[in-house]
Amino acid sequence: QEQLVESGGGLVQSGGSLRLSCAASRFDLNSWYMSWVRQAPGEGPEWISTIDTGGRNIRYADSVKGRFTISRDNAKKIVYLQMSSLKPEDTALYYCARLTRVSSSIAGLPEYDIRGQGTQVTVSS
Repeated sequence: QEQLVESGGGLVQSGGSLRLSCAASRFDLNSWYMSWVRQAPGEGPEWISTIDTGGRNIRYADSVKGRFTISRDNAKKIVYLQMSSLKPEDTALYYCARLTRVSSSIAGLPEYDIRGQGTQVTVSS
């Protein structure tokens, strides 16, 4: 079964950093655009970032631009999200998704067929 598994979340103080990982299994990661999405309690999903198959075309939501960095290692089949200067409003469940349709801007909530269970990020003030 094709699968995505996130890790790296946790509790961090405001201003701190975390690196999330999204490990793909049973499919070739290098064929797919990937996104990170987050969802806070009581809120709808919020698109964070999208990366193309080669890691060259990348987009970020304005809320994280300059603080978060998405990257990928196709050989290891992992997509990363490096998060720095974290704020309490970054608290959410973060998950990665495999895109099935890519808009021309590659920005915005993705259409996807597989997503992981997510990893919780909690930022204390």
